[in-house]
Amino acid sequence: MSRTLSYRQALQEALREALQQDLRVFLMGEDVGRYGGTYAVSKGLLDEFGPGRIRDTPLSELGFVGAGIGAALGGMRPIVEVMTVNFSLLALDQIVNTAALLRHMSGGQFSVPLVIRMATGAGRQVAAQHSHSFEGWYAHIPGIRILTPATVEDARGMLAAALADPDPVLLFEHAQLYNMEGVVPDACRVDIHSAKVRRAGTDISLITYGGSLPKAMQAAETLAAAGIAAEVVDLRVLRPLDDTTVMASVRKCRRALVVDEGWRSGSLAAELMARISEQAFFDLDAPPGRVCSEEVPIPYASHLEEAALPQPAKIVAAARALMGQAP
Repeated sequence: MSRTLSYRQALQEALREALQQDLRVFLMGEDVGRYGGTYAVSKGLLDEFGPGRIRDTPLSELGFVGAGIGAALGGMRPIVEVMTVNFSLLALDQIVNTAALLRHMSGGQFSVPLVIRMATGAGRQVAAQHSHSFEGWYAHIPGIRILTPATVEDARGMLAAALADPDPVLLFEHAQLYNMEGVVPDACRVDIHSAKVRRAGTDISLITYGGSLPKAMQAAETLAAAGIAAEVVDLRVLRPLDDTTVMASVRKCRRALVVDEGWRSGSLAAELMARISEQAFFDLDAPPGRVCSEEVPIPYASHLEEAALPQPAKIVAAARALMGQAP
């Protein structure tokens, strides 16, 4: 059996299931309780589970992420919600210098089974301080796992696997996906190790993740009408990257285009292009390409924000260029 849920409903179901199945699990963060979550993901959970397990925190990311690390070290299974990825920068010391390092620095004696959820991405006209995509930054750091659910099924299934991981997991929810609907099987279990081919093709591999997946799928439809069979690869996990799935697609299609909402300079797209060049150089018929956000803070004005972000038309144009077609 299967059901149709929104991305938001899928996340809420996953939270409820985790809270019901394990008394060690609790949710903490800004406005997660009485307000019901900034994006309404935790709406109603305070009434259902009480303030001991749905905990509103002060406006101090450094403080409450640190409290989550302490709770994880003490045997709990905390889920920490950070309102937006921009605000997670206030907790970088806790994430990078503590959570990611304790297993290594203790010689394997300690682990930090912590899940941190946060909204990421632009497209909602909430200006630069609420709109950036820093998941590529976090993917640079050993010791943490980076998840980017781009489908309703992944939103429903990834949390359970993340909670079962003995090490810190950061889960990035693109804010433009919360209202998206999709079909979810009743027994929804998703692995947090592999990329997934979302659309099969033979001419060019479109490699993406998160909020850019729907745009890549739309671009693939447009390319199909022009006689180009694009394969769409959803990375899903940014650290560790699934090189096997990516390289299999690139070797089959012989052309690769990475779509990344991060900025071009020092981007995850750059890392993927380097890996493709290192591992599949002699399989390529053209240099790998990329479509990234423009090198500016995300603008507030709607038309400027749209122009700054990867869009289906940009993806189509870049793909056609790699195929040697005139625009």
